[in-house]
Amino acid sequence: MNTEPRILIIEDDPPIRRFLRAALEAEHFAVFEADGGQRGLIEAGTRQPDLVVLDLGLPDLDGIEVLTDLRGWSAVPVIVLSAREREEDKVAALDAGADDYLVKPFGVPELLARVRAQLRRGTRLADDGDSICRFGDISVDLAARAVSRNGEPVRLTQIEYRLLATLIKAHGRVLTHRQLLLDTWGPGYADRPHYLRIYMGHLRQKLEADPAQPRHLLTETGVGYRLLL
Repeated sequence: MNTEPRILIIEDDPPIRRFLRAALEAEHFAVFEADGGQRGLIEAGTRQPDLVVLDLGLPDLDGIEVLTDLRGWSAVPVIVLSAREREEDKVAALDAGADDYLVKPFGVPELLARVRAQLRRGTRLADDGDSICRFGDISVDLAARAVSRNGEPVRLTQIEYRLLATLIKAHGRVLTHRQLLLDTWGPGYADRPHYLRIYMGHLRQKLEADPAQPRHLLTETGVGYRLLL
């Protein structure tokens, strides 16, 4: 039985497809390809991949359209590739359901690190019945709403805990400022990103070994935040 993680590449540029395939197969991933959006959706339905690598600039469908269609019936992790580096393009893709966004050109180590992070997301928190999340020396019991560090309780405010729980439940996805503000504070706060800066600073002080160089509560500049497990 083949247990290699299955990765679908949806990319119309043959040299980039070959580059991606070579990098992923060298890490023993099973790789499938599609050169357009329509074909990619068909392959996603038939292959049932563990991860999709999606280019936004496809010839038949815009990548956002592919992503929106895919999210209608699948929760598979999606890493978007694009030459579009404007913050609004990143936010649009993440709001449409992308889990990560990688700007071209990129190196193999960064690609593989992002792939591994998304595959871990699909395994470490796949069981919704497992209410314990651990990262670094932190343990979070979602059922008991309790946080500890090296076994010692950590006191969080209600807002701090709600923000942390939102990041945990995202399973490693990048969450945009708007998503976090809506989920943590509600619809009246969607235009107040300074709230996030303040409360993420509080969480880093309480949960990171070095708050100035966080390893888990990460900033995606101009876009949002993610929790790296």
